[in-house]
Amino acid sequence: MARWLSLFAVIAALAGCAPEPQPNHLDSIQQRGALRVGTLVGPTTYYHGRESEAGLEYVLAATFAEQLGVELVMVPRYSIGSLFTLLSQGDVDLVAAGLDRTPRRDELYRFGPPYQEIAQRVVFRQGSRDRPRSLEELDGELVVVAGSSHHDWLLTHRAEYPDLKWRATDEQDTSELLRQVVEGEIAFTIADSNILDIHRRYYPDLSVAFTVRENLDIGWMLAPGRDGSLYSEVIDFFGELRSDGQLEQLIDRHFGHVSNFNYVDTSLFIHAVENKLPIYRSLFQEHAGTLDWRLLAAISYQESLWDPQALSPTGVRGMMMLTLPTAAAMGVESRLDPDESIRGGARYFEQMLNRIPARIPEPDSIWFALAAYNIGLGHLEDARVLTERQGADPDRWIDVRKRLPLLRQKKYYRQTRYGFARGDEPVRYVGNIRRYYDTLVWLDERGRIPAQPLEITLPADGSGDEEP
Repeated sequence: MARWLSLFAVIAALAGCAPEPQPNHLDSIQQRGALRVGTLVGPTTYYHGRESEAGLEYVLAATFAEQLGVELVMVPRYSIGSLFTLLSQGDVDLVAAGLDRTPRRDELYRFGPPYQEIAQRVVFRQGSRDRPRSLEELDGELVVVAGSSHHDWLLTHRAEYPDLKWRATDEQDTSELLRQVVEGEIAFTIADSNILDIHRRYYPDLSVAFTVRENLDIGWMLAPGRDGSLYSEVIDFFGELRSDGQLEQLIDRHFGHVSNFNYVDTSLFIHAVENKLPIYRSLFQEHAGTLDWRLLAAISYQESLWDPQALSPTGVRGMMMLTLPTAAAMGVESRLDPDESIRGGARYFEQMLNRIPARIPEPDSIWFALAAYNIGLGHLEDARVLTERQGADPDRWIDVRKRLPLLRQKKYYRQTRYGFARGDEPVRYVGNIRRYYDTLVWLDERGRIPAQPLEITLPADGSGDEEP
């Protein structure tokens, strides 16, 4: 009996020394009070804007952290390899960096649900050579980012292209490689379609040779060795975002206005930024008031191409293309005076913005105000009523934008208060201004808007030498 009592005592002692159960991944994050997210620095992922952090991956991660009830800690890196190291060592909980799912990555990591689809394109500088149609036709070196899926794909298929000249670099990211293509420092690179769309607003000479791969899924990455608690939350998170339309809205906010590229329009805009904008920049800054002066400048370019003498067939005139009644209401005596026109246009746009329901947050409220500036508040309200009748959200631009063109159709406009309207025009109008505005922000933050117009003076006789 004593022997059994001793045995029970030993078992009890051993049980008392057993380790406490470890919290699962989600519990450890909530105990820590912070979600650690690895990301790449770039215009489509994560960057520091004028007032705060920005980028699609940042917005998604911030929304997810808020849902978990913890703070967000972004851990930015400049190379893909360092992100994988962070994830493998457990220094971050997940990676949100716009990375596509590849067979090799699938073997090493766990991917969340796809939330964006991209293509990968070979890019060269327009006019530098004949457009190649395949990898076999590349007549120069192809440079890609080391550790990228472009790099992995080339490694996997290099036996198929033995004569292809290519290399991978860890010194530049995709943005820098695209700049090097424009400046003639390298011949070709491969870029994801969403990144390329963003950069063609600043570098219109970027030209697509051909598509290497398409219909590629983008997703968050988690380490495979952890339990599935955080992974399940990621699946639920993206499921909810997709079902309530938030995911579509976020992607549209970041990429919806850049996919339709026009080489001529973009080139003319960049030229006008260098030669015309410096003349009027101080006026836009002076009269912007609570507005961003670059938004005001973008509106003016859409309206008049920064031409003080602009005149439309309907009689609107000047830098901000004001009607006579609007000019009179804003106290503008001469619509052809740039100072008066910009001041009047700024105040009129502020009035439109103030009449948008306060519950609508930025940037949607700005897009609504722009549409109203173009088509009038009455027709905008008609489109919002149609949107609600069709079961969509009248307070979201992405939903109203789809209904505005219906104002051209009799079966719809006869149901409205203000009747027929060319509702497709404000859709193009807002999209153009969004592109111009984003380009101005990018150029301004990099000091690429000159203080004075660029002037080139040629010798009088064309010889380059003055007469003695």
